[in-house]
Amino acid sequence: MKKIYIPIMALAGVFALYEQSKEKPNLYIMIVAIIIFMYGMMRLMAKVPSKNQDNSEDDVS
Repeated sequence: MKKIYIPIMALAGVFALYEQSKEKPNLYIMIVAIIIFMYGMMRLMAKVPSKNQDNSEDDVS
C-alpha cells in the first residue's frame, strides 16, 4: 500500500505547485490536491510507531 501512496502524494504535490504557478490558479483544484496530499500523509504516518510509546506507560505512575 505504501508503494501506492507515495506516487499519488508526489503527483498531488507537483500538480498543486504547477497549478499555483499559473496566472489564475483554480482554487478548487488546489484544495483537492492538498486534501489528497494530507490524506496520503495521514495514511503513511499511521503505520509509524511513536518514539514515546514505551515511555508513556512510565509517565502515568
